[in-house]
Order: sequence, then structure tokens, then C-alpha cells
Amino acid sequence: MVRKLIRVRGIVQGVGFRPFVYRLAHTHGLGGYVANSSAGVTIEVEGDAADVETFLGQFREQAPVLSQIDEMSVSDLTLAGDREFRIGHSEDESARFVLVPPDIATCADCERDFSDPANRRYQYPFTNCINCGPRYTIIEDIPYDRLNTTMAVFRMCKACRAEYENPFDRRFHAQPNACPVCGPWLEVWTGHRLAERQTALPRTRELLRHGNIVAIKGLGGFHLACNAEDDDAVRTLRERKRRGDKPFALMARDLAQVERICRVSAAERAALLGPRRPIVILDRRPEARISGPIAPGNNTVGVMLPYTPLHHLLFDYSLNILVMTSGNIREEPIVSRNEEVRPRLGKLADAYLWHNRAIATRVDDSVVRIYAGGQRVVRRSRGYAPQAIDLGTPVPQVLATGAELKNTFCLTKDHHAILSQHIGDLENYETLEFFEETLAHMKRFFRVEPVAVAHDLHPGYLSTRIAERMTNLPRHGVQHHHAHIAACMAENHLRDKVIGVAFDGTGYGTDGQVWGGEFLVCGYRGFERRAHFRYVPMAGGDRAIREPWRMAFAWLRETFGATPPQLPFLEAVPKRSLVVVDTMIERGVQTIGTSSCGRLFDAVAAMIGLRLETNFEGQAAIELECIAAPEVEESYPFQIESMEIDWRPAIERIAMEVKDGEAAGVIAARFHNAVAEAVLDVCRRLRATDHLHRVCLSGGTFQNRRLTERCLQLLSTDGFEVFLHSQVPANDGGISLGQAVIVSNLI
Repeated sequence: MVRKLIRVRGIVQGVGFRPFVYRLAHTHGLGGYVANSSAGVTIEVEGDAADVETFLGQFREQAPVLSQIDEMSVSDLTLAGDREFRIGHSEDESARFVLVPPDIATCADCERDFSDPANRRYQYPFTNCINCGPRYTIIEDIPYDRLNTTMAVFRMCKACRAEYENPFDRRFHAQPNACPVCGPWLEVWTGHRLAERQTALPRTRELLRHGNIVAIKGLGGFHLACNAEDDDAVRTLRERKRRGDKPFALMARDLAQVERICRVSAAERAALLGPRRPIVILDRRPEARISGPIAPGNNTVGVMLPYTPLHHLLFDYSLNILVMTSGNIREEPIVSRNEEVRPRLGKLADAYLWHNRAIATRVDDSVVRIYAGGQRVVRRSRGYAPQAIDLGTPVPQVLATGAELKNTFCLTKDHHAILSQHIGDLENYETLEFFEETLAHMKRFFRVEPVAVAHDLHPGYLSTRIAERMTNLPRHGVQHHHAHIAACMAENHLRDKVIGVAFDGTGYGTDGQVWGGEFLVCGYRGFERRAHFRYVPMAGGDRAIREPWRMAFAWLRETFGATPPQLPFLEAVPKRSLVVVDTMIERGVQTIGTSSCGRLFDAVAAMIGLRLETNFEGQAAIELECIAAPEVEESYPFQIESMEIDWRPAIERIAMEVKDGEAAGVIAARFHNAVAEAVLDVCRRLRATDHLHRVCLSGGTFQNRRLTERCLQLLSTDGFEVFLHSQVPANDGGISLGQAVIVSNLI
């Protein structure tokens, strides 16, 4: 007879781990107990030595699908005489932390339950079990027990309690367990009329069918929904939300509806149907019958499948596809509280569908795209956050405040990096509040007390000012593009120096200029800027981002001198504006130099007349990618002198081809090819001088599928080992991870 103590850390709470252990122990006739703790799960088993050995052998092999075992220790104990196995009370070890599970999409078993007229949960919109349902969004503290969630206010009925207490039931210790008798319920408000419980869903469907915009409370906040096949409804939503041309996300009734409007590969199908249920960016079918205003100027569309019972029940055979966009005013966080809805969304929505289960932590939908041989996260939020990233080595406790746009923050502890969900653009007080409330939650959940804070070098960023307010902590500024490459290194477990290619729109350089077309040789403890795109004047600062014609004019002026050729796009720009920008560049007034790859994409898009003004970030570059002719293999010339990549030869050729009437799609393709060839050229030179063959590609520009796949092909064929992002975004949403690992290696 032996008795063993087993401690397990990882994602082992809220995923059916204790009932799994209970059943396994009973199968082998063992005594002891299993209990949650704030460090993970603690198990003691006692029995015949051979049975205990078999138990341990099957433990990892048969663990629940949603679990993740990061650490497991086994030690000997003195026999206690246990003959029965039980589930013990949770323990709170204040200095340790457990990995809080993300929210999980509705499982097939629960979908059958609420679809079966004979089931007591028929059409119940809050059906869940241990294999699915809310987790992160309802947790207020750990250990993950019902009393520490927003479900604590709902007292389980006798039937639910019996399920909850039965170790052989799939709802055993499912903390959000509920039914129509004892759980949350729905209400619909239309003006001053209230529809509740049984009539709420039929009434909502009716509203959506008739062209209304409905604010719908989901898992992590409110969506604004309308019928995606109703042009007037989509146009009205776009106008009310002041959305410009930024694409709307869609939710389809089922996979067949997705395939009706989009081309879907096997990998994309797996992402759509997986337990995370993100928005997946797909190629749109030209003949697709969805509203034109959904994604103007874009040949892709973001689609997700229902991930809660409420979403499933919204659809019937007269509603196939809904617009499901974040329920917020532009640039503000998603609304999550019932009392906020009418004051903040009252001018956007015609009606409100809400429920009385509180959301502890607001979480937006995640966005992914499949390209370059894998799933690439564009926005990391619901279903992903706060799943930790294993760094492979112990690190000190650090807070990294991230970037200004697409902000996330990062905490480190033990050998984990824990990124927040997508916070958004730090441009207003509401988003700052969201940052601070989420930081307080996560420090409490993970028992983190930072010993240092990392931030961007840009002195004007709100994320930098947040760090400056933490006067009790040592502060470390981290260069933006160094952080990009470090993030890519960290998630790929790279320790030695690499060639880092960091392409994006804006990053504060160590010389005070705007960087964004950078080639670095770097590790975690430092970097050297070895090559970069040639600086061009960026007249008007941020205004040049919103008006790409300014970058086109600057490049033409750099290439041809003070009298650039009169391309058609210049005729669409007011003469006075051209004179003002020309004078600003000539005199250096409100003008800064930029090496940005993103601004180069903007310039080319404007030169071919594609986009002179933008109304959301990256719009010109996205549209340039969309029109690039897939069959074109030629590229434009460029020069490299003193490791500065000069694009003036390419600009000269593009200007000539625009005047000669060359197709815009051909020009776009040749330009993409040229950028990829420049990447290969510079990496070859750095391999020769530094004997490095590993290349990390990071920065928002590498969300461009055509460019990334072209770079990957050229570099891999030439013998380079290429690393991309898969766990965190290549854009600024991954910056905080890079900041955290850099500072962790410096202190």
C-alpha cells in the first residue's frame, strides 16, 4: 500500500478535471481526495502500489480535452487509511496562482439538450456543462468555485444541485450550472415595453427580421446586431455607429451558411468549429448575397459561428446571418452592464435583449486568419484570454503596459506570461478605466505583485503615462520594434539572437523619428538596428496616416524633386492642400521623418488612386492587398546603400505605369513582390555578416497574407528558418509580451 501527493498546475479548473480524477480513482479502487487550490489541483491517492502506478500512467493520457497540464509533481506520503475517494474543499494558497480558463463555446451535448423538446432545458439560453460555457467572464476571484463567480446569486434548484453534486454527471461542479427554474433569464426592451422569459427570443427574432438594430448581451459584453441580408439595416447601423468603411463581423447560423458566402478551407473550418469560436477572416465569394455595406472595398469578411446557447437560439430559418459588431460607441470599450446600455447605446439600438447574469470581466470577440501554414491571431480576446503563454524558463513578476493602439497588457509570473484580453486604443478615459479594472482583476486572479514595469519609449502614449504613475516600481522603456521581435521570439521559445524584421505603421525610434521598416539583430537584452527603409517626410504627423495622399506626394517629391509628375490622384487633392503640404515638407514644419513600411503601402495605394483618405487603421494597405493580382510574379527595383533600403526606383516605375494606364492590381502585386525581395536581400546580407539564419517576422504589416507568404517562401527556400506569430497578434496587440520578456531578462 502507498499514498501519493500529486500537485498539478496549468488549466485544471473549470474544465472537468476534478470529476475526471474522481472517476479514475474510483475505477482503480483508490482512496483519498482531489481539491482545487489557488495554485491548481491537489490530489492524494492511497491504495495498492500497482493500482496507484496505473492511475498515474493514465492521468496525463486521459486528462480532459480542455485541460492543460503545465507542471505535475508526485511525492510520497504516510498512509492515512483512506478507503473512499472524495472531492475536498478548495484551498486558497495566497502566494500561488492558478491558470484561469478562458470562456468555451457551447458543446454538442448542451446543444442537443436545449434543442430537445423533451429536455428540461429546452430552449434555455444559459445551458452549459463542465465542457463549455462562461469561465473568465464570470470569475470574480479564485479558486474557481461558484461562490467566487457572478452565478453566486442564483441558488440551484433540487435538480441542478443533484447534477452539480454527482461526480458521474457532466455538470458535476460546472459552476455556471442552471436551468429555467433557478438560473438567469432574458428580457427585451423596446421603448417602454418589456418582453421577458419565454417571449424574449421570439420577439428579438421578429425585431431583427423587420430591420431593427438590437443590442444583445452576450458572454463578454453587448453586441449590436441586425440582419446581414438587409441593406437598409446594415447601412443604418454603419451610420449610427459612425463606422466609416471598417468591416462588420458576421455571425452565421451554421457552417453551411458560412460556406454559402465564403470559401472555407479545412483549417478555416476547424477554427470556425473549435471551442474558441473566434471571428475567422475568410475570402468572400463574389456571388455572395450579403449586404454591400458590410465590408466595403474588401474581398474578405470576418465570420463566426454561435458560441452560446443564446446565439444558437437567435437563429431560425428566416434569419441566416447577422451582423454582430461590438456594442460600443466608437473607440470606447464594449458595454457589459445592463445599466450602461440605454445611456451609451440608446442612439444606436432600437431594442435591447439583456439578461440578469452579471459579466465580471468584459471581453470582446477574438479574430484570427489562416495563412502562411497556420492560424494567426489578429485580436486575442474571448476564448484565448487569459490563457497563459509558457515562456519555458522562470521569470520575475513584471507588468508591461503595452502599446497605444490595440492595447493589451502583460503580467509575468513563474514561467508564464499572461496577456490581458484586447483592451483597445488608449485614447479616452473609458478605455483607461477598462485597462485599470482588468489589471486589478488579473493581479488578483494570478497573485501577481510586479517588481518592475515595462512601457513603450513614446513619451506621449497613455500606456507610458500609466507606467509613469507607478512611482513605487522601477520603470523600463522598451523600443517598439524590439518588443515586436521579442514577442515573436518568446512565443517560439527562442533564446539566441535572431534577425528581426519589424514592419508596421508607427513606432517611436531611438532617434526620435517614426520607425516602421526595420531590420534588427537582437536578443532579449538588446538590439542593433542594422537596416531600415529610407526616411521620407511625414507632413502633418497623424494626419498623414488619415490622408495617404500626403505620403504619396512625399515619395514623389523625394523621387522626382520639387516638380513631381502630375498623376491622376493629385487632381483629386485640393490645390491649396498640395501647396500647404509642399511648404511643410520644404520648411520642415510639423513634419517628421519616417521609415514606416505601413506608410509606404499607403503611398502606393494613393498613387494608383485606390485610397486618398482612410477612416480606419490600415485601410489603404488592406485594400492594396485585396486588389493584388495573384498570378503576377514580377517586381519593382529598389536600392540598398549603407543598409538603407531606397524605394525611389520603385516609386519611379510605379509613377510611369500609372501614367501608362497599367492595371492597379498588377502594380499592387509587383509592389508586394518587391517588398518581399527586399526582405530576402537584407536577410542574406545579415546572415553573411552575423552568421544568423533564424528570422522573426513581426509587426502589423505581417498581417498581410500575400506579403507574409511571399516572404516565408523566399526565405525558407534560401535556407532561413522563419518564425511567425501564432499565439499573440503580430500587430501591437502582441507588444506587451515583448516588453515583458525584455525587462524580465534585464532585471
